[in-house]
Amino acid sequence: MPLSRNAMGTLFVGGALTLTLGALAYPSMLGVSQAATAQDRIIAQTQWGPLTEADRDFVVRVRAAGLWEYPLGKIGIQKGTTPAVKTAAEHLVDGHAALDTTTRKVAAMLNVTIPNVASPQQVGFVNQIDSSSGTQFDSNFANILRVTHGSIFNTVAKIRSTTKNSLVRALADQANDTVLDHISVMEKTGFVNFDQALFMQTTPPKLPEVDLTPPAPQPGEPMVVLTPPPNATSTPVVLPGDASSGGGATPAAGATPTPTIG
Repeated sequence: MPLSRNAMGTLFVGGALTLTLGALAYPSMLGVSQAATAQDRIIAQTQWGPLTEADRDFVVRVRAAGLWEYPLGKIGIQKGTTPAVKTAAEHLVDGHAALDTTTRKVAAMLNVTIPNVASPQQVGFVNQIDSSSGTQFDSNFANILRVTHGSIFNTVAKIRSTTKNSLVRALADQANDTVLDHISVMEKTGFVNFDQALFMQTTPPKLPEVDLTPPAPQPGEPMVVLTPPPNATSTPVVLPGDASSGGGATPAAGATPTPTIG
């Protein structure tokens, strides 16, 4: 059963979502009502090129996406009722684990603080989908994820075509491949209502900014890591100036152990 506009309206992530951040350390708001006029403002000069507000926002958004889609993929593997839905769920886990590795590295190299918890809106997506079962679960899972991935797809392309920062370009390349793959596997489930998905992407409701903002990590809070599945096929990209592979920067001596989700 396709979702109604009322069902999705309170949760939907708009395609025109703009993210204006205040301090370099962490975004103040990620809401749809934020003005986009300062998005090209350079906030830091780095060895990989200038970092703009839009670049920084993108890194935060990619991290936040994984924090709700990865656990939802785990749920989908268990609750999906068709092989196609379970396959789509596996792609969420596999793709976001690899993308999370790249995101954490890029954030550390650019000194961008990233969240450990998804936004209230994104948590709402997970709760809404998880509260359903059977065919309704399959439909909610496929439609909500198709809409959200369709919405972010244009943002990824814009960042890739405009950023002057080579780390952000590398992250956008991987995000583009991941998002396109997830769009494709959602469509292959057979549950996507394309007319509704397009409508939701082009007419997003305006939500309170607090619902769209992932909470900032607490001082000293260990970073959450999305662990790859045993049969992982997706891999992080090699970043300029960092040929290492694996789960991100090496913790400093005596650092708090990093919690994992997986």
